[in-house]
Amino acid sequence: MSNQTSFPSALCRAKSLAGAALIGLFVISAARAQTTLPERIVAIGGAVTETLYALGVEDRIVAVDTTAVYPPEARQKPNVGYMRAISAEGVLAQSPDLMLIEEGAGPPNALALLEVSGVPIETVPDGHAIDSIGTKIEVIAKAVGKPDEGKALSEAIEHDLATLKDELGSIERKRRVLFVLSIVDGRPMAAGHDTAADAMMRLAGGVNVFGEIEGYKTISPESATELAPDVVVMMTGAGRDHQIRDPFAIPALAATPAGQANALIRMDAAYLLGFGPRTAQAARDLASRLYPGEIDAHALGAAD
Repeated sequence: MSNQTSFPSALCRAKSLAGAALIGLFVISAARAQTTLPERIVAIGGAVTETLYALGVEDRIVAVDTTAVYPPEARQKPNVGYMRAISAEGVLAQSPDLMLIEEGAGPPNALALLEVSGVPIETVPDGHAIDSIGTKIEVIAKAVGKPDEGKALSEAIEHDLATLKDELGSIERKRRVLFVLSIVDGRPMAAGHDTAADAMMRLAGGVNVFGEIEGYKTISPESATELAPDVVVMMTGAGRDHQIRDPFAIPALAATPAGQANALIRMDAAYLLGFGPRTAQAARDLASRLYPGEIDAHALGAAD
């Protein structure tokens, strides 16, 4: 009798053990899935690509977008289009296990298609404040399994910017700067506050003469003269024939202190306004051109 009653008990125990084993296997599999590092990354946004290279995981990048211009070898990666006009088919063709996209990338229907297709998408927050740069880098670093390296990189940038700020503190007269984004039909489009250009001017110790206006706006010839900038800043690599435009061909700008001194600074667009790993270098480079002889361009290895 005792043998007959012990058999069901043993069977129940066996079933319980089997169930526990299956649960254990599921937990282990889930843990492994969570710790598996992405090996096929599609990077959308120039700063995202730069950061991945700075973290040493460039071998995991399988595709980039057209804003990935630095480092130069990034241009050799397969391209899925402009960051705001991504080709979903181009992304899927790379079989990615992670897509890192800068905030504002799109279009939404392409991203929705990629999500439905099972592509993991991590959105990297945009921003031009010092803490925003650090957050951007740390989000990317965590996503690729390099949190310590990301923290070290963001701390180094913050340190370098703080050092530059201290150096700029000794300069009594700050240069008045007009950032010209583009010139259309003889009218300059200038950068006001809440723009990447304004943030970079401030990091470099310049005073934005158009800072009372929000965003990028076209200014009239009369306004250009009244703003009276000491220096005009423009970008290279920002579109066809942009770099050959001469702002001082506009009489109103030629009449300003900047025009009379032919004080024009041109810098690469991705370098100047990318707000990625090279931010501190770019700020120091611009500051050295605003204040030659007072700020050393190469103190932190600033690029030419």
